Amino acid sequence: MSNIIGLGIDATDIARIAATIERYGDRFVRRIFTDGEVAYCARRRVPAIHFAGRFAAKEAAMKALGTGHTQQVLWRDVEVVRHGGPPQLMFHGGAGRRFAALGADSSLLTITHTETLALAQVLLLAR
Repeated sequence: MSNIIGLGIDATDIARIAATIERYGDRFVRRIFTDGEVAYCARRRVPAIHFAGRFAAKEAAMKALGTGHTQQVLWRDVEVVRHGGPPQLMFHGGAGRRFAALGADSSLLTITHTETLALAQVLLLAR
């Protein structure tokens, strides 16, 4: 049996992410997203939807960690990965250290979107 030790949710405006990518391009994308996330989103018909979903997932994960975005927990420290099933989170660097310090041993992530919003929810679990 697992206990919930962290919960985070976020809603991100897809048009805002699209406009930021349009304005700052690779500088923004590479600061926020890992190479794997960039490759995944770039293959999609409308990449901005998927970038916004991953942005929301990162925000939700940082909330679940109880830190938000800080100098200790950076955007690229939280990674959304797909291995043939639902999206999953990987925690690196400061996010990985915080995940371990909380006693978490797994996480659950869900991402959805409408025409205008991408939403993500994260649960951190411990046995």
